[in-house]
Amino acid sequence: MGVFVFLPLVLPLTAWPIARVAEQYLHPRRSTRLLSLIGGVLAVSSTLCLALLVVVGTAQLPGNPLPDGWSDPEVREAVPCDEVAGKAAIGALVPVAVSCTGTVWRHHRARRRAQDAIAGLPDALVTTLPDDKAYAYALPAASGKPGRIVVSTAMLACLSGSEQRAMIAHEQAHLAGRHHRYLLAAQLAARANPLLRPLQRAVAYCAERWADEEAAREVGDRTVTARAVGKAALVSRGTPAATLAGFAAPGPVPRRVAALLGPVPPAQYWPPAWTAPGLAAWIAAAGTAASAVSSANAAVALFLILQAATPL
Repeated sequence: MGVFVFLPLVLPLTAWPIARVAEQYLHPRRSTRLLSLIGGVLAVSSTLCLALLVVVGTAQLPGNPLPDGWSDPEVREAVPCDEVAGKAAIGALVPVAVSCTGTVWRHHRARRRAQDAIAGLPDALVTTLPDDKAYAYALPAASGKPGRIVVSTAMLACLSGSEQRAMIAHEQAHLAGRHHRYLLAAQLAARANPLLRPLQRAVAYCAERWADEEAAREVGDRTVTARAVGKAALVSRGTPAATLAGFAAPGPVPRRVAALLGPVPPAQYWPPAWTAPGLAAWIAAAGTAASAVSSANAAVALFLILQAATPL
């Protein structure tokens, strides 16, 4: 393994260029999927790297429950500065586990509270709640219940009829595309490795742009959709959780409005390699592949070493 076991911890830096490339040059639907996939691979790789460092770096500590053979010199030599790296990895892996668990729990709690808020109301796609606070968000299906669009009366009062149709189409796009999964995956990736936070913000933005474009196509008027997004952002209080997609989610709303007032995004899958965006995309792709290969190689190498060191 050698120093290569540390690569997955820093290779997420190579994903930063593709976040900007995806936001500016790819269709938001493809950007959301691509960035979520890249973030997930990099997060799993870096977490696996930390786990390997914990195993190797703490195997020789007294009182550990691991087999004695795992503290052999051959095992410890697999990682440079094994004792320091192993102890540091514990200090990093524990917060990662706690943070990811807390994120999943908060997501589940927010969805459960949202379901409780509409309990007993008629099963309709759009559920209106009497509230003087403006909000609108997509509540995914759960426990056999279909997905719903939850909107307050205050939000409806702020929008005209055509703008309300744009809002509903926007939330329908969130439900149909299951955007809450992409948002949750990106948030977990950022919790696993702070270097992936730019990707989390990019996924949140691209998911909203994806829904914006679907709403504009459904309504047939990009200006109306842009006006609805802008008006809702001025009065909205957001969503119950960052992993639930909402019509006026916090973020670069002016960029969303400007994009809607511009032409339809290109449908190309990947920018040409001879351009600056294409070069940035290939660098990010290479970094992601290298991170995955490095962590897999380290895992296999460590497994073979530990298997040889463990007595039958």
